[in-house]
Parts: sequence; structure tokens; C-alpha cells
Amino acid sequence: MKIKKILISQPKPETGKSPYFEIAEKYNIKIDFRPFIKVDAVSAKEFRQQHIEIQNYSAFIFTSRTGVDHFFHLCKEMRVPINEEMRYFCQSETIAFYLQKYVQFRKRKVFYGATGKLSALGTVLNKHNKEKFLAILPDGNNDEVLAMLNKCRITFDEALMYRIVSNDFEEGEDFNYDMLIFFSPQGIPALLKNFPDFKQDDIYIGALGASASNAVKEAGLRLDLEVPNMQFSSMALALDEFVRVNHKNEKNSCASAAK
Repeated sequence: MKIKKILISQPKPETGKSPYFEIAEKYNIKIDFRPFIKVDAVSAKEFRQQHIEIQNYSAFIFTSRTGVDHFFHLCKEMRVPINEEMRYFCQSETIAFYLQKYVQFRKRKVFYGATGKLSALGTVLNKHNKEKFLAILPDGNNDEVLAMLNKCRITFDEALMYRIVSNDFEEGEDFNYDMLIFFSPQGIPALLKNFPDFKQDDIYIGALGASASNAVKEAGLRLDLEVPNMQFSSMALALDEFVRVNHKNEKNSCASAAK
């Protein structure tokens, strides 16, 4: 089936500069941006019920930029001072540099895994096992992160600062796509919640990251594009190639059928 319409399960880019816009123009296809999930903040009142004193920790673990945002917003709301001696441990370089939105980036205070994988973060944490860590996590779906942390030789607590919930489709909202792209494992149950009778059939599914990819497979769905792979670490680059090959194959099939 020729790909003509793709759903990217992320918010629409605020600027006109996006590789997805270029893909849409390049192959004359339609790309919609519609998250399957949304993030709800945990209030200061709810957070206090966890009996966690942020000032008692020397280091903080982030596995997403969303976690960074909610940590600093909650600190501001609760008037928790940001100590210059605090250390930050991030799953990836992207998250680490995102910290500059809130604090000055200092190499001796900000650390991240070399590959962006949880295992690499675990290696970094073990090198600083004298710190008292607080892991900033969403409410639920933390099994993979907690399994990694429990294997490390560190002392840590987990702080739930936000919730990832289904971003429900409204009745009659259009859902007619040739390909779906997921960036979070929570997107898969959200898809099936919104469309309990969903049948994949000829619809292609792509996923970024091991967690999202595993969620697709565990749901009994076919994963057609898994990123990162041997060729691409970027979903945009991988999708460009996937659409190119798809259109080429469809063109060849039509030519053969016409003979």
C-alpha cells in the first residue's frame, strides 16, 4: 500500500522548520501531528504527600525533558532553592543540554550516558555511588527505569512529579492513516483505548526507542520501522527512507501490473 497519510504522535512543531514538513513536501503526502498521550502535572499538595524533601538529595536523575520541566516547575511552586552544588544525571546528551533552560551547564555537575540508553546511564551512576539520588519519574510505567536503578550500586528514592495519560480522541475525529509513528510506550495502550477494535491490516507502524518498539510488539502489532537501527538513529531520517522505498516499490508494482 502506498503511504499517503502519516500520523506523528507528537505535538506539531511550533516553527515551520521540521524534517517532517520536508518529507511531506518531498513525497507529496499528508503528515498530521496528534499526540496519543498528554502530561498532567502533580500538584505541590500531591507531591508533599510523598514525604520527600528535595533539599535532602545531592543528585537528581532525569530520563526525559518532561521530567526536567516538572522538577524545576515544582521547585519553583514549592519555593525550593536550587543549590549550585546539586548534580544532575541524564539518560542522554539531549536531556543534559536541555537543563540549560533552568541552570548553568557545568561539566562537573551534569552527567549523561554516552549512548542515550538506560544501561549507559547506569554505568555513570555507579561511578558516583556516594551521592544520594532522587529519580524524577512519571506516575506509572517505570519498570524499565527502576529495574536499571535497582541494579546500580546507588542509594535512591523515586519522586512522582507528573502523569502520562491518554489524550482521548473526540467522537468523529478523523483517524484514517497509512502509517502511525510512536515515540513513547504509553502511546500504544492509548491507541487501543481510543480504538478498541483497531486492526492493523495494511497500516504501517514505526517506533522510536526500545521501550516504544517493545510496546508495539507486546500489543501483538506488527512493527514495520524500528529506530534506531543499523542505518539511522533519527526517526525523521529513517521515515524519509521508508517512504522513499515504499513509493518506489508501489511505482514498480503498478508498472508491472500495467504490462
